[in-house]
Amino acid sequence: MLWYVAYGSNLHRDRFLCYLAGGRPAGAARTYTGCRDPRPPAADRPVLLPGGIYFAQTSPVWGGGVAFYDPSLPGLAPARAYLLTTGQFSDVLAQEMRRAPTADLDLSPALATGRQTLGPGRYETVLNPGDLDGHPMLTFTAPHTAAEAALNPPSAAYLAMLAGGLHASHGWSPRQVTAYLMSRPGALGTVRP
Repeated sequence: MLWYVAYGSNLHRDRFLCYLAGGRPAGAARTYTGCRDPRPPAADRPVLLPGGIYFAQTSPVWGGGVAFYDPSLPGLAPARAYLLTTGQFSDVLAQEMRRAPTADLDLSPALATGRQTLGPGRYETVLNPGDLDGHPMLTFTAPHTAAEAALNPPSAAYLAMLAGGLHASHGWSPRQVTAYLMSRPGALGTVRP
């Protein structure tokens, strides 16, 4: 078992469950196939990661920029940890890369060194920010930092999904959510870190 740590639209549990069981999240332009093991997470909880998120690239699902995690940014990134099997984590990552879930990943490099590059894709850099209750926490992000990225503002639909996830997982007020999201590199009105 491991904790998949979500910091973007998968903060929203209902949206994330589409990765596990299959389906189309509200507001998304894509239907997910689901995992080979469609069971819900064994547990989930709010967590804070050292660093922050930024918005870059363009999402074919949402339009506009998407969130990426950069541990070198100042501050803390609110996230949601889901307790999954290695197979489920592998399948979620495959779906993020628009691949069919087929096999469990060997995550031993990420567990040993804290970082593993699976390929050049937008979510093929696996990071291990530590352990939680005896299980490793793993997340995936882009291979570049916020300072190296071509920043791009997120769409209103994507921001709404993140806002709902931040409220549901961390109990943040609309004011807290807005202040946080608009302060992130790549959001409208922000500059590079």
